[in-house]
Amino acid sequence: MGLLGRLRDLLHRQDEPALSIDDPDLVVVVEAFDIAEADSAALARSPQWRADEPAVLRHHVRIPADQVERARELLTPDGWVLVAGDISHISRVQKLDALHCAQERSRMASLAQRLGGEALGWDALQPAR
Repeated sequence: MGLLGRLRDLLHRQDEPALSIDDPDLVVVVEAFDIAEADSAALARSPQWRADEPAVLRHHVRIPADQVERARELLTPDGWVLVAGDISHISRVQKLDALHCAQERSRMASLAQRLGGEALGWDALQPAR
């Protein structure tokens, strides 16, 4: 994409309402908890997902309690928010596509494994329509 296209996209994004991970209007529009299913297939089977709108990508992971702060340190610089619990949620707002979902799924699996935990899957949320 050329400079003009990037500028047009930037201006368009500034017109979009900001989305927050704790927006009360968010609903799950796609889920991917089967490791054998491609992220592209998960997105394709979801009639509620709106590809042209930002979404909250939320990973579900188990992280030992003594590793939560380390996970937070690793995730925060990239805009991820970790909410700890028996099953922790790692979330951020982004445009959703199969490539980025697959990259982030792999990253979360690696992070969880390094910290002695387990990645369970992900879901995506968008405002209800």
